[in-house]
Amino acid sequence: MAGEGSLGAPMRRPLAWQDPDFTDRAKVEAECRRVFDICHGCRRCFNLCDSFPRLFDLIDAAPSGELEDVSDKDFKRVTDACTLCDMCFMTKCPYVPPHEFDLDFPHLMLRYRAMELKEKQVPLAARELTETDRNARLAAPMAPLANWAMDTKNKPVRTLMEKATGVDREAALPKFHGKTFAAAAAADPVEVNREAPAFGRKAVLYATCYGNYHNPQIGFATRAVLARNGVETEIVYPTCCGMPKFEHGDLASVAKRARKVAGEMRPWIEKGYAVIALMPSCALMLKFEWPLVLPDDADVKRLSEATLDVTEYVVDIALKEGLAEGLSSLDGGVAMHLACHARAQNMGQKAVEMLRLIPEADLQVIERCSGHGGSWGIMKENFETALKVGKPVARQAANGKKTHVASECPLAGQHILQGMARLDGETVPDRAFHPIELFARAYGVSAP
Repeated sequence: MAGEGSLGAPMRRPLAWQDPDFTDRAKVEAECRRVFDICHGCRRCFNLCDSFPRLFDLIDAAPSGELEDVSDKDFKRVTDACTLCDMCFMTKCPYVPPHEFDLDFPHLMLRYRAMELKEKQVPLAARELTETDRNARLAAPMAPLANWAMDTKNKPVRTLMEKATGVDREAALPKFHGKTFAAAAAADPVEVNREAPAFGRKAVLYATCYGNYHNPQIGFATRAVLARNGVETEIVYPTCCGMPKFEHGDLASVAKRARKVAGEMRPWIEKGYAVIALMPSCALMLKFEWPLVLPDDADVKRLSEATLDVTEYVVDIALKEGLAEGLSSLDGGVAMHLACHARAQNMGQKAVEMLRLIPEADLQVIERCSGHGGSWGIMKENFETALKVGKPVARQAANGKKTHVASECPLAGQHILQGMARLDGETVPDRAFHPIELFARAYGVSAP
């Protein structure tokens, strides 16, 4: 029987977000009940995140021990705990399409949040936090002051911030830079190595809001590594990919951003440039989520096909043309955390493959969710849960005793360090790295 069971590759269906049924509460809750009953009968995902323990505890506490005695209003406890990491869909669930059960748990949680947004149940402060470009533009001119205010050591300000925004006072937040990556790169051109085996390649670096405003070192490291390998690069940043909006079910805003970015990337793609996303969550949006939000948009489809994660692109060079000479070993080894949104791209362990190209590479690979979940993990109602979910990762990193801690997701890396600090007597590295930063170090190049 064609397509029977899960014999076919997992597939996702376009998000029918413009259909009124998509946010109709009765229909959403009916689909939750259908899916939750299947999850109850399986329970393979019990240890992935807090959504599934909450669901199973609700059912087990019911008089009959079945879902039929769980109220619809209790479903919110389950949906609120989902970080949209996609690991249940990608690694555990046997019932994803093409299975006849047609189960996509993360996208059902997304649908529930779209319903809540329509019903105006998402708090104003939470919505304002997703305005990443606006917030960064306001903070950048006074970056030192903003960073001082947001430091977890600044107890009075962080306490006030917690009350005003719901961001936990203990959650580490990304720093702001006074000059964006795009502006700084334009003022500091880099020379391309014409002798490199991959000379002639061209790539656009999609800076992402995090890379542009918070950690330009990742962009500079990427540009330096690619220049050493003969790749001509351009920096383009039309707007945020919309992942923070996506987390709250604001699919109309995501669609608007997708059209804008895809439209501005089209001329570069037509000129033969690959598109490299600096952050795995953003690469996931461009590659997979945007085409499900706008399945009929030709520009979005073209961009999806042209986009690669930064580590994926470096490995591609190594496999096809070979890397430029000059890599040296790194002292002390690396605890390499594989971010969920990198794993969800279904491209393999590209960060690990890339770092293993470094001579005498000493890698500890950690393949488990950090628990951070983007803006989800910094909120007061989620922060302790996020640390609990990520504790096995922090423990593995601590026990590995490597000099460097790295994650494809810088927010996850920062969160892992906070988890490590909670372990008794643990000495925590000063910072976590994106793997491309360590690769740049191995080449002897660093960010300005």
